[in-house]
Amino acid sequence: MNITPAVLKTLDSRKELLDFLRKYQNENPLFKKVLTSYEYETELRCLQAELVGLQKWIQDHNKKVAVIFEGRDASGKGGTIRRFTEHLNPRAMRIVALNKPTEVEKRQWYFNRYIKELPNAGELVFFDRSWYNRAVVEPVMGFCDQQQYDRFMVQVSEFEHMLYESGTRIIKFWFSVSKDQQLKRFNNRLENPLKKWKFSPVDQKGQELWDTITNYKTQMFSRTHHTFSPWIIVKSDNKRLARLESIKYLLSQFDYSERGNNAGQILPDPNIVQRYFRMLKQLDI
Repeated sequence: MNITPAVLKTLDSRKELLDFLRKYQNENPLFKKVLTSYEYETELRCLQAELVGLQKWIQDHNKKVAVIFEGRDASGKGGTIRRFTEHLNPRAMRIVALNKPTEVEKRQWYFNRYIKELPNAGELVFFDRSWYNRAVVEPVMGFCDQQQYDRFMVQVSEFEHMLYESGTRIIKFWFSVSKDQQLKRFNNRLENPLKKWKFSPVDQKGQELWDTITNYKTQMFSRTHHTFSPWIIVKSDNKRLARLESIKYLLSQFDYSERGNNAGQILPDPNIVQRYFRMLKQLDI
């Protein structure tokens, strides 16, 4: 079944077109693909409207919210952050993606350069990678020594607890991607002239050192998962589901004004988003 000019003449509204696509989606895979995209964009738009409401509530009540996105390379962090932020008021929101530390920063307390990026009252800040670089990336890639790593692992929970006591809410996401899916995304980056800049030698190392990264991230979860700043695992082999469900998780954590007015369902799917616990089955193990 195809949509011909004759068929189009019989369809007088969007609803009729959607009903037609649903009726024949099993006969034409393209129909199913179009419906899936339409349903995703529709749900995303509703959730983004909820995010606008949440941001307004954060501003009005002088809340401080930091959302951390961690995960292996190509796990979908950047694309998800774009969906979180594309309709928010830029005056009350920031994206933080720091470059490697300068020579001056290398001689400072490790958390110094992150402290100045923390949210002010009424502000929502998204960290595209964070101080947790020192828990996984830096020791695996040799960017810090054992003493620096050990000191960080002792201090980080105290640091986050002080932020919690001062009224800063921290949401910590780990985007969990399988090894095969990561490799597929790396190859897609290399083939796409608009995404080649995303690929680096460190990315390739991520495949070679997969098991080492797994060991460090497991240590990170077991030592830095607390009631005041828990780790939230997002299964991200399906990028679209990861985006939708992580937005839902953030929304579900706050009792903001007019909650749920734009999106009927803001509770995340527990099959996609879960709090870390030792026996949780992850994709990137």
